[in-house]
Amino acid sequence: MLLFKNGDHLMNTLLIPPVLGIVGMLAALVVYMLVMKYPDGQDKVKKIGDQIHNGALAFMKTEYKYLLIFIAVLVVLVWYALGIHSAIAVVTGAACSSLAGFIGMYAATKANVRTATAAQEDGAAAALSVSFYGGSVMGLCVASLGLIGLGTLYYFFNVDHVHALEGFGMGASVVALFSRVGGGIFTKSADVGADLVGKVEAGIPEDDPRNPGVIADNVGDNVGDVAGMGSDIFESYCGSMIASIAIAYTLVLAGNDGAVDMMKLPLLLASSGLVASILGIIIVKLQSAKAPASALRSGTLLAPVIFVGFAWFIIQALPGVSNAVWWCVIAGAVGGVLIGLITEYYTGGKPVKDIAESGETGSATVMISGLAVGMESVVIPIIVLASIIFVSTGLSGVYGVGIAAVGMLSTVGITMAIDAYGPVADNAGGIAEMSGMGKEVRDITDSLDELGNTTAAIGKGFAIGAAALAALAIISAYSAVVTVNNPEFSLALTDPIVLVGMFIGACIPFYIASITMKAVGDAAFEMINEIRRQFKEIVGLMEGTADPDSEKCVEIATRASLKKMMLPGVIAVSMPAVVGFGLGAEALGGMLAGGLLGCVSLALMMANAGGAWDNAKKYVEKGNLGGKGSDTHAATVVGDTVGDPFKDTSGPSMNILINVMAIVSLVIAPLLSI
Repeated sequence: MLLFKNGDHLMNTLLIPPVLGIVGMLAALVVYMLVMKYPDGQDKVKKIGDQIHNGALAFMKTEYKYLLIFIAVLVVLVWYALGIHSAIAVVTGAACSSLAGFIGMYAATKANVRTATAAQEDGAAAALSVSFYGGSVMGLCVASLGLIGLGTLYYFFNVDHVHALEGFGMGASVVALFSRVGGGIFTKSADVGADLVGKVEAGIPEDDPRNPGVIADNVGDNVGDVAGMGSDIFESYCGSMIASIAIAYTLVLAGNDGAVDMMKLPLLLASSGLVASILGIIIVKLQSAKAPASALRSGTLLAPVIFVGFAWFIIQALPGVSNAVWWCVIAGAVGGVLIGLITEYYTGGKPVKDIAESGETGSATVMISGLAVGMESVVIPIIVLASIIFVSTGLSGVYGVGIAAVGMLSTVGITMAIDAYGPVADNAGGIAEMSGMGKEVRDITDSLDELGNTTAAIGKGFAIGAAALAALAIISAYSAVVTVNNPEFSLALTDPIVLVGMFIGACIPFYIASITMKAVGDAAFEMINEIRRQFKEIVGLMEGTADPDSEKCVEIATRASLKKMMLPGVIAVSMPAVVGFGLGAEALGGMLAGGLLGCVSLALMMANAGGAWDNAKKYVEKGNLGGKGSDTHAATVVGDTVGDPFKDTSGPSMNILINVMAIVSLVIAPLLSI
């Protein structure tokens, strides 16, 4: 183990990641306590907040029961095939990812009602602070638990059992897939049902307390966009580190003594990224009295700058790491910011107004223009990713790709904090509307929600770029590991079996997207019928003299999402084994390549089209092009309804799909023979 001498003290560098992870969790606790200092309102406000909180808890507890069975089967198989160390890693990865999602969701559901109350009692600056604190708990937990789990395993396993670390990524990926797909189906079935019956058929406002689907919609924001997104980023965050460690380990096996330092670098970079994220959160808080957009942007941009400075000193302290690797870190960090800004343009710039204007001629033209925007939005991010790959491999080979992914993801604490802020602000607006807090409060929460839509869109773009780089790094590690055992292994396009694998891989994302879209449609159908039934049968509901049965809607969304999430999970986990053991390592490599391109392209198109449709509707609702109730508004509502499962269910599923397939392939790589 590498030791640094500091005066008379020796510090084991391998203890830095888990120790800083513990510090990060303490910081998350402090932030959570700051949230809890704010009042949670009285009477109706508190009741609504409790309904959302309890509904989210009920869903996640049920989801984790299903997940526990799946993980148990997986652990037995891994233990049998790869040994106890890999099995321990799978359990640890699943536990850390689940815990991060649960804590983040718990904090978010406590922060939303306090954000609404702060907006009423103390104004916009206080509301921004509470909502951002609520999101920060999620961000800090993702970064901290990743370092605690992976750092602790690496400390004990070290070089002797480094392959077992890949089990950590597998456990985290399976949790991410279930959380993102299950949460996405839940939130969008509720959202679509509430919108179509409430806003379109009944003609009542969004988040109207008379609408039975509103509580389920707010619950979905937390389980899908907070817990699900957190698990998504956690998977990529840990996957990038695991891939970089695995690639460096193949260099150790080849006799490169300096590669031991290269193995330690990813965890040390992520540790410094956590520190930079904490500083970024402090920066946002210090500027919260200014314009909210300016405060959030300052934290988002300054944290990577601080991290890049830390990275330089870390690389200089590791003699086995080339200085060229630092430029790989910069390539990844800059690329992550660029993809976020590009996403911001397509989901909040001129394309949104163009889609809104197309609504003047009906919903068909809204659909056409939105799809066109989504397709166009794929081009520049793909070029950015290609540039990162070109630069990083030129500087440091395939290891450079892994480090670029680590560079992009190391400040995940602040990135996830700003992304999770969006659902908290959105929920706060819903609570303000349902409890009748008044126009001034709703104006504050609406401004925070509008900004939250932008930060969520940026977060989705970042998540896609990060997943793409992390998956590519894992695929590179897969190739390197297989080559160690089979020196003649290659992925040549002239090899028919590689092409067969590529075509198989390319079709899987489309099939999973189809399954998840249908799942939302089927669940929404049941939700719509239930909401219609309540409006028809509950006397006094439309007049506001009777309460809706919100628990029934939560139950429908829970049952549908948990039922429909199983098949995508089974496909994602089983296909690498089916292709790898059935057709060979080359076919599996081809499948991963085809899957990567299909997943990234679909994810970008669906996320950006969905975000643009959503904001086009909001643009009209501000009073433009006829405003609420106009034919243009009705057309954009249709676009937003289709865009909901695009951006919050099927699109995000693509990030996790490719990472699950890649990490499972890496885990089984030593077992494959040509």
